[in-house]
Amino acid sequence: MSSSAKYSAKADRWTEGEYADANAYLEHRARLVAGLGPHLAPGDVVLDLACGDGGFGEHLLARGLRYLGADASEAMVAAARRRLDGRAEILHGDLNEVVPPAPVAATTCFRAIYYARDRAAFFRRVAGFTERKLVFDLNPRQFRLADVLGELCAAGFDDVRLRPFFAPQRVALAAPLAAALRAAERTGPLARLALRVRFSYIVSASRRGAVPPRS
Repeated sequence: MSSSAKYSAKADRWTEGEYADANAYLEHRARLVAGLGPHLAPGDVVLDLACGDGGFGEHLLARGLRYLGADASEAMVAAARRRLDGRAEILHGDLNEVVPPAPVAATTCFRAIYYARDRAAFFRRVAGFTERKLVFDLNPRQFRLADVLGELCAAGFDDVRLRPFFAPQRVALAAPLAAALRAAERTGPLARLALRVRFSYIVSASRRGAVPPRS
């Protein structure tokens, strides 16, 4: 079964099925997309590659951002359009090929960077239509961090910020424990030690002197 077919079979209520506490997980991700590296302002357009059923879009829209989703699965595109109900445009396209109709302030790619057929070429292409930053998640046990940083630099992203992301996908946590994990993301060496066995980084890649937020 192709990856597109695999995800198409799960398109209905994908978000609810993938996350034990979708609201907490995606809201934490949205805070980092908006604030890690150059800040995003209300009205900025975010292109979300491999957007699935658009569940993440709800959290970006709630921040006043404009959302443009894209997914290779026609079933996911249809599910995202139903979920967001005219509040956002959803494109049908593979993350290796899709190009937005106009430049965007930010591009995101979550749980999908491994679908880039040529990661360095993917970064270069995204840099061509992204004005402020590219934000994605990275498993440091799956990819060599130095390789990814080198590819980002070669694509013109010379300002890269890394933030540990300690939000479990499959376990719903009580609010105090979730808050403690978010605080632990800022513990430097201890956080990096934890990343050797679990969790991921959120990567914000931008260019120095990138287009500033609109006033």
